[in-house]
Amino acid sequence: MIVRITQFVTHSSRNSIAAGALVVSLFGIASRLLGLVRDRILASHYGAGDVLDIYYAAFRLPDFVFELLVVGSLGAAFIPVFSKLIAKKDREEAWDCANGVFVTIVFLITILAIMGIIFAPWLMHFIVPGFPEEKMVASAELARIMFLSPIFLAASSVLGGILVSFRRFIFYSMAPLFYNVGIIIGAVFFVPHIGLVGLAWGVVFGSFLHFFVNLIAAVSAGFRFRYLKSVPYKNTNVVQTMRLMAPRMFTSASNQISLLLITLFASTLAAGSLTVFTFAINIQSVVLGVIGVPFALAAFPVLSNKFAVGDTDAFVGVLSQTLRRILYYAVPLSIIFFVLREQIVRVVYGAGHFDIEDTVLTYQVLGTLCVSLFAQSVIPLLARGFYAMQNTKTPFYIVIASQVINVIMIISLIRFLGIYAIALAFSVTAVFNASILFVVLHRSFAEHEYRKTLRTAMQIAIATFVTFIVTFFSRNILGSFLPLQYVWGVLAQLVFSGLCGGLTYLFVTAIFEMREYETIKKKIIIRIFGRPQVATEQQNIAR
Repeated sequence: MIVRITQFVTHSSRNSIAAGALVVSLFGIASRLLGLVRDRILASHYGAGDVLDIYYAAFRLPDFVFELLVVGSLGAAFIPVFSKLIAKKDREEAWDCANGVFVTIVFLITILAIMGIIFAPWLMHFIVPGFPEEKMVASAELARIMFLSPIFLAASSVLGGILVSFRRFIFYSMAPLFYNVGIIIGAVFFVPHIGLVGLAWGVVFGSFLHFFVNLIAAVSAGFRFRYLKSVPYKNTNVVQTMRLMAPRMFTSASNQISLLLITLFASTLAAGSLTVFTFAINIQSVVLGVIGVPFALAAFPVLSNKFAVGDTDAFVGVLSQTLRRILYYAVPLSIIFFVLREQIVRVVYGAGHFDIEDTVLTYQVLGTLCVSLFAQSVIPLLARGFYAMQNTKTPFYIVIASQVINVIMIISLIRFLGIYAIALAFSVTAVFNASILFVVLHRSFAEHEYRKTLRTAMQIAIATFVTFIVTFFSRNILGSFLPLQYVWGVLAQLVFSGLCGGLTYLFVTAIFEMREYETIKKKIIIRIFGRPQVATEQQNIAR
């Protein structure tokens, strides 16, 4: 069976979106679980208080630089250009483009990192104005160290774009795993010897591991550091990539500005508010990392290729089918996470200095965020639908409108709702963003694809409602006799209630004969365990 799994992953990941998404999801699950282990270590050591507020505030500055120039904009711009060159069999020009983009991005990030190191103390006064002076100073000290990480992550992201273009998802998906390993090493081994700055050096070490893993894989794919035939700004493909990056960069900037505003407002609330919101975001991001991002990532090079060769019908078909698959998984998971939010938070964070008050606040914020999980999950795909068409302006305008709503809601409600106002504004913004993206993009859908999507959405809604009822009552029934004062009792309640809900959802969707359910059965179960002998014999006879 293990041999079958290995063959399925390594062979199929290059040939189908579902398989590619499966590879990314498997490693995404591992990375997210490791991320929760990281958070549990931090929570148990420090609780939701000043120390982690300092850490997460310091993290925001270098993360802003990286997200601004790289995360959203680079992949959206570089992959379509590089994929087009690969599709045309122009490998020499493709590698020239990759090297030019690599040099340009690393140079720009390095300049910004140096500026960040110099001006970190001054910037902290704008990012966390509610912090006392000693917390600002400590945040600036950590931020200066962490500014080394965007350099490694930027270089790694260019290499990751190469891997995605070749649909080599395994090593690409492993890199975040090593990033979390580095942070855990920092928390467990560095901090006892060098103090709080050990957390910052753990982030830097993790970013180096992220880069090293992608470098090995990119070299195996054919990438080499080479002498540039011309300066990057004279390479038409590099210039095209940078031009495509610009609007998406502004989109990323608006998202990051939103996070900076969240940090700003959270700094004015009680100590630990920033940590609580971050912990809640990290839990709900498991769904994004396992469902939303992997499918969007796996579909993106295919969408870019179909649009590049002018195959509009195939482009629409891939986009519509991938959207339905994301909804199929994300919607029930959103509900299960909502119903079991208290159990999840208690199991993940309920140890050491993370007390009952921290737990209650975190799971209440998590519940507010879970309402929009389905929307957050489809945004990466819908946005990449525009990027594949080399249209980066439309998502930019939509994000700007979304963030205006976000800011207005936070300012209006924070005095009444506190940290819950930030979570509520975040969720409303996500639903608005996803809705407008879909409304604008669905004009590209053929009528039959649009009807398929609506029918699938209705079936998912019915199945999810049944899932909610079963999960809710199984949680309450188990809670009446399990010893919930112990972690193992809460874990048992979480696992069994989650399984009841998940199996119920699969059962209902099987009754509906949904294509997505059949995909699970055929693409995973049959591939791993093999086809029934009778079926194989019938196929041989048919041949």
